[in-house]
Amino acid sequence: MATATPTRPTRSSRRSPARPRDAHSFPTRRYDLVKEFVIALVVVGLLTVGLAAAFSSPDEKPITFASWAQAAPEDVVATAAAELAGTSASATYGPPYNSAAEGQKLLGVPLQKWGGVRHPVNSADLVLGPLTASSSGDLRVKAALARWNGASDARRTAWAGAYADALAKAPNGDPAKVAPGDYGPVPTLTNGFLDVARTGGLEGQLTSSGTFYGGDPTRALLLLSDGAYIEDTARAQHLGGDQWGMMNETGAYPGQPWMWLYTFWYQVPPFSTSDNADAQVWGMMMLLTLGLVLLPFIPGLRSIPRWIPVHRLVWRQYYRDYPPGERH
Repeated sequence: MATATPTRPTRSSRRSPARPRDAHSFPTRRYDLVKEFVIALVVVGLLTVGLAAAFSSPDEKPITFASWAQAAPEDVVATAAAELAGTSASATYGPPYNSAAEGQKLLGVPLQKWGGVRHPVNSADLVLGPLTASSSGDLRVKAALARWNGASDARRTAWAGAYADALAKAPNGDPAKVAPGDYGPVPTLTNGFLDVARTGGLEGQLTSSGTFYGGDPTRALLLLSDGAYIEDTARAQHLGGDQWGMMNETGAYPGQPWMWLYTFWYQVPPFSTSDNADAQVWGMMMLLTLGLVLLPFIPGLRSIPRWIPVHRLVWRQYYRDYPPGERH
C-alpha cells in the first residue's frame, strides 16, 4: 500500500492567510525602520553641521574678574565706588536682593515686591568682603577699612558718592586724574579692590556661599553686571538686548536655539520700550504655554489641522488607495 510522504511546508504555505479587509481592519505596509533612521540621521547631521557653521554663536572665553581688571581697570574702580555708594544697578534693583525698589510689575501687580527679599545682598559687601579677607598684609587697606567701618552711614555715602561722581568727570574715568576732594578712604579701598581683582582671587571669595561646595555665583554675577565692561563686550558681539543676539553655550557647542522665542519679545514694542519688560515677557510666555496646553479645548485653534491638512501629505498613499466611504 502506497503511503504519502509528508512534505515540508514551504515558506508561502507557512504564512498565515491574509486577513480580509473589513470594517475593523486597517491598511498596513512594509516599513524599513533602520533605513529611515539612517537617512534621517544623515540629513539631520548634515543640517546640524552646516547650520552650526553658518549661524553658530561665538565661542568667546568667559569674562573673569582678572580679565576685567586687565582690560578695563578704570571700570573696576568705578564699579567698586558705585557699590560703596549704593548707586549700582544691583544696589537699586529691589527684590530678591534688597528693598530699594518695588521692581517689575505685571498689569500693575508688583510681582517682584510680592516675591520679597529672598537672597539679600549688600552691595558694599561685594567690595568690603574681599578686601577684609585679603588685607592682612596691606596696612593702607587695613587703615582704610577701619576708617570706613568707624564712620556713619551718611558719611560713607557722601564719600563714595562724591568719588563716583569725580570718576565720571575724570578724563577716560582714570582714577589718577580725579579732581581733589573729600573722598575719605574710598580711593584706597577701590584701588585695593582693583589689586585683588587682578590677582584672580575675587572669584573664589564671591562665589563662596557658606556651603561645603561654595558654588553660588550670584554675588559675582551681580558685581560683573554692575560694571560697563561686560555690557560693552556683549554689544560688540551683537548680544545686546536690542541686537537680537544670543549666546548660551558650554565649550564650543552652538548656542541654545530654544531661547529665541523668549528673547524675541524683548525686540518688539511694547516690550522693547517698557520698564517692566521682564515681567511682561514672562507673562506672555506663560500665556503662550497655557494656550499650548489647552489647545485641544480652544475652538478655532483646535481646527487648524483640518484647515491646514498636513496629515494628508503624510498619509497621501492612504487617501489614494481608499475612497472616502472606506476610510476608518
